[in-house]
Amino acid sequence: MHILIIGNGIAGITAARYLRKSSKHKITVASGESKYFFSRTALMYAYMGHMEERHLKPYEDHFWEKNEIDLVHAWVKNIDFDSKKAFLENGVTLTYDKLILALGSKPRMIDWPGKEAGGIQGLYSLKDLQLMEKQTKGIQQAVIIGGGLIGIEMAEMLHSRGIGVDLLIREPHYWGNVLPAEEGQLIGNHLADNKISLHPETGITRIESDAKGHISGLVTSKGAHIPCQFLGVSIGVQPNIGLVQDTSLACNSGILINAYFETNITDVYAIGDCAEHQQAPAGRAKVEQVWYTGRIMGEQVAKNILGEKQPYQPGLWFNSAKFFDIEYQVYGHVPAEPAPDKSFYWEDSKQARCLRFYFDERNYALEGIHAFGIRLRHEVCERWITQGTPLDKVMASLAQADFDAEFGKDWVSLVQAHAQKQLDFLEIPAPKKPSIWRRWFS
Repeated sequence: MHILIIGNGIAGITAARYLRKSSKHKITVASGESKYFFSRTALMYAYMGHMEERHLKPYEDHFWEKNEIDLVHAWVKNIDFDSKKAFLENGVTLTYDKLILALGSKPRMIDWPGKEAGGIQGLYSLKDLQLMEKQTKGIQQAVIIGGGLIGIEMAEMLHSRGIGVDLLIREPHYWGNVLPAEEGQLIGNHLADNKISLHPETGITRIESDAKGHISGLVTSKGAHIPCQFLGVSIGVQPNIGLVQDTSLACNSGILINAYFETNITDVYAIGDCAEHQQAPAGRAKVEQVWYTGRIMGEQVAKNILGEKQPYQPGLWFNSAKFFDIEYQVYGHVPAEPAPDKSFYWEDSKQARCLRFYFDERNYALEGIHAFGIRLRHEVCERWITQGTPLDKVMASLAQADFDAEFGKDWVSLVQAHAQKQLDFLEIPAPKKPSIWRRWFS
């Protein structure tokens, strides 16, 4: 059996690796972006000089031949699902028995007046990195539109080269559709400490260009004029489905799949950023464009193709990132506007770090965690949330979650002291205070 995988991101490559671990089937991975798999999350470090471009490859080049995974470096022009053939732009035709579409995503763009100017781009691919190297050489000032993870990465990249950065966001505070106000303000303050000018509730009215057609500045929705020679666009990504959008393959925002990653066409599967679940698992989005979910999909689609059929099981929601010097982790569900009687928040008065515990107000079972500037142990946090551990027991066993134990547990005692001092933080009438708090604080 020949299994063709289109796309060599984390989802497609994980599928190839797990197929090879458990089978002798012929495996081909086709990608026009790059011949070898590279880490998208490390693009910023290559720009900042912490890594060379060759270091972006997690595997040595000989890995693929050794494991009998054929790599084809070419864009796929179109697919004939009836004859099971993929036609490449270099004239080669690939036949397949099973097809895995791992087409990834692409940056969103808005139709701003003047958007055709040079010096405007997003950051997603290896070619985007190379373009950013070219377009930011020798410039003095840049603007980033949109917060989120990619926006702050681009800001840090530019800042590392001494380029001034204005960051425009539509929310009142940084990443307002994800972070509560306190966490957003913590990151906003950290951005200011790093000389990044944050502009809340601000968009772009028009883009200006010079005589050579290159961006020279822009006008914001608040009427301010900002001179710049580069505009980084970070307003989200969307499934990259142009290859299959006008075919018999069923698509919505992404390629529609069932719980087994199967599309409406027999022997065709979709995984990763381009896939859209017809019915998402409980508490999850239909499209999840996160590194670790792509990895899980790659592993599980391989098992399904090889006969170990099981529905998609993404596990507990988790994500991590870095905002300049502040590391971030989220476990489970933490809403952007948490109810006061369901949330406990602690922020260090001396360092840029904080913790938030989100819980069920009926039994105080933990539902989610935000950690900024503190590394937590994944297995401990996952156990607390999946087992519905009451908040008092979480507080009493905080030291178990300290990933940096060798550097001391100063934050543990500080959080516990804050909780003990703020007995009324739950904002619940005294008669309804749970006995668990009395037990712990007694």
